Amino acid sequence: MASGIFAVLDDVAALMDDVAVASKIATKKTAGILGDDLAVNAEKATGFLASRELPVLWAITKGSLLNKLIIVPIALLLTAFTPLVIQIILVLGGCYLAYEGVEKIFEFLFHRPKKGEEVIEEVKESGTELEKAKVKSAVTTDFILSIEIVIIALGSVIGQSLTVQILTVSVVALLATVGVYGFVALIVRMDDFGFRLIKFSNDKGALTLMGKVLVKSLPIIIKLLGIIGTIALLLVSGGIFAHNIDYLHHFLDELPVLVSELLLGLAVGIALLPVVKGVLWLLRRKVKG
Repeated sequence: MASGIFAVLDDVAALMDDVAVASKIATKKTAGILGDDLAVNAEKATGFLASRELPVLWAITKGSLLNKLIIVPIALLLTAFTPLVIQIILVLGGCYLAYEGVEKIFEFLFHRPKKGEEVIEEVKESGTELEKAKVKSAVTTDFILSIEIVIIALGSVIGQSLTVQILTVSVVALLATVGVYGFVALIVRMDDFGFRLIKFSNDKGALTLMGKVLVKSLPIIIKLLGIIGTIALLLVSGGIFAHNIDYLHHFLDELPVLVSELLLGLAVGIALLPVVKGVLWLLRRKVKG
């Protein structure tokens, strides 16, 4: 009896070793996309009132965990039976990311001053409704990035047993959510921590200096995250197209990979922008009519 228990424990230990090794490999392969995920979601999780930053971030985190719970089992099933569907889903997600990235650039370059009635309307839509819209947008983007993370992690353990595949992908998915949003939480609370340091040190000494640096750095970091997040959207989308569409796999081979993927994401986003804007305009006219 005792020998049977030890045999089971030995098997469990061996399985955990396999999962640990596989998770380490999978995490390394997803490191790039996790960096992009961090940049995109940090930018999306900022811009709220200080009292709402953590509740909003928690709402996005819960949405991210739900995304993983949906994606992981579906990815395992599709990879086993219909891998082509995975590619189609990735490409459609890449189109969404490319459009979102180019749309951000378009709004920045051609953003016109709002008229009085538009400002009033924007104020009416602010608060809870605006918060819900930003959370929904963040969770949608996270869903697409999560698909990419899960697929890359799954691809790194495709030759392993089903148990190792399930555990490894689950570990990577959980680490992606906890790691990314934990780091985002630290970023958005930088100024609060800085104020606490200033108050604790009675506005004197090295702690005060550190606190002031943290407070003054946050707006700069948020602006940088907006730029990095936009670039990350285009890079991720370009990478999806390059890796899942054979015709584009050698797109601009003479250029560095990052540059070619950026240009590819930019090109698709520019092509989609007038189409999506046109459809939205027609829908608005139909609703008003």
